[in-house]
Amino acid sequence: MQLPKTFEGLIEEAIQLDLYKKLVFQLNKDFLLANIDLDFHEAVLPSSLKLILHETIYKLIQEKFMEYLNLLYIIDVSEKQVKALDGEDTLKLSEEVTFLILKREWQKVWFRHTYS
Repeated sequence: MQLPKTFEGLIEEAIQLDLYKKLVFQLNKDFLLANIDLDFHEAVLPSSLKLILHETIYKLIQEKFMEYLNLLYIIDVSEKQVKALDGEDTLKLSEEVTFLILKREWQKVWFRHTYS
């Protein structure tokens, strides 16, 4: 599996494979498991999804760091990839973590679709 390099590429692939709604469902499921109050409507626009997810991750890093770490654990974002990010600018860090979360969720959806 070749992972997309950009948010736009990821969304484009998800829409082409008719898996965008499943991606949104997977995000909702994992946020619920992490006990974080975020629930996207299945018809959410990709731009809104990115914006709301980025804002939520930023707030978690700033205000609820343990919940943020728990979310990364539940979603199974690579610790190595997160540690490789520059933590100096929280806004940029939250944007990069948002993309890592979306990539990991996309992997789950893609694998489930391809191998089931």
